[in-house]
Parts: sequence; structure tokens; C-alpha cells
Amino acid sequence: MRPGGALLLRSCLAGWRPAGMAVCAAGLVGCAAVQAGTVQVEVADASGKPLADAVVFLDSADARKQARPLAGVEMAQEKRQFVPGVLVVTAGTEVLFPNRDTVRHHVYSFSPAKKFELKLYTGTPSNPVLFDRPGVVTLGCNIHDQMVGWILVVDTPYFARSAAATGKVQIDNVPPGTYTLRTWHTRLPVGAPAMEQALTVPATGAATASVRLTGLQP
Repeated sequence: MRPGGALLLRSCLAGWRPAGMAVCAAGLVGCAAVQAGTVQVEVADASGKPLADAVVFLDSADARKQARPLAGVEMAQEKRQFVPGVLVVTAGTEVLFPNRDTVRHHVYSFSPAKKFELKLYTGTPSNPVLFDRPGVVTLGCNIHDQMVGWILVVDTPYFARSAAATGKVQIDNVPPGTYTLRTWHTRLPVGAPAMEQALTVPATGAATASVRLTGLQP
């Protein structure tokens, strides 16, 4: 809290006149503003071209404490494809797998982060699948070999995907501190870890980084 912020807060709680309340609110807004920064990342491939759909996330001990399961998350099947093709969730999130096609699907994963199987079905299975371990989960369909999808399970609330045209990512409201910036893409070899680099987020302003992913598959 900025100098005098604690005094302003106590004054508000003590029942100062409305003008005092306005000053207190301004003090608290100022406090919130200095408690979070912005992270801007540019992701490119080995040749330097902007890379779309890379997942960038920030890891730290404090970030792991702030992570919470997401609600109402789906990985659907539409037109014999997984939708979305890549889904990012926090550890502990339950995901529904609605089948919106007119044919049955048989969804499975053999990935170490989550092994499961939803045998031939239509509609939406009544029980969601719990993703409680960070890592990459590759999805397939036993009936339609061309169907491939990914669920990336992260242990942080600070993540985003790179834009198609620019390869740029912005993550807002990140508390100041030192993080490990990790970048992952579906074209990395199976089992390859996300690329890592250190990043310090200031109390105000933006932290910037450039990432060049090498070894991507076609």
C-alpha cells in the first residue's frame, strides 16, 4: 500500500464523511494498481516468423498458490474434430466432453499426465474428466484416426495463447515477482518440455520477452 494508504483505510472504516470515502477509494485503487503488472511476449518459430497458438504461462511458487480449478469447461467434438483444438486448464479442473456430431466417438488419452477413456457415446457423458496433474494430454478418437486434440494442464492462473497474425501474447494483472516463463506448442515433439526462461515482472508497467521455438515439427 502506498504511503498513507493504511491511514486512509482506517479513516474510512471509522466513518469519515463521503469526501473522505472518495479519498479512501482512490487510495485503494492506487494500491491495486501497484500490485500487478503486464507481461508481453512475442513468439516466433526458428526462422523468426510469428507463431500462432503457442501457449505462454508463468510459473512460480506464489503462482501455484493462486491457481484454482476452472468451471464450466468443455472439449467438444464437432464435425469430427476436437473443439477447441487446444484447451488450457488449471490443475484440478473438470472437463466435459460433449459429442455434438451425429456419429459416435470414443475419446481416449494415453498421456502420462492423464490416462482415460470415454467409450463409444453420443451426447454428453454425465461425469466430467478430472485433470489434476500438470502436463500435456494428447487426445484421440478410436473411431476417427484423424481426430487429435490437446489439453495443457498448468499449475498457474497466468497463461494466454499467441495471436495468429502477430505471435504476440499479453497476460494482465500479474503480481510483481520472478517467474519462469514457459512456452509450449502442439508442434513440439511428443514429450518435449515447454521452453523456459526467467522473467521478472515489475510492480508497474510491462515485462517483455521474446521467445523463439526451435525444433518444431511440420
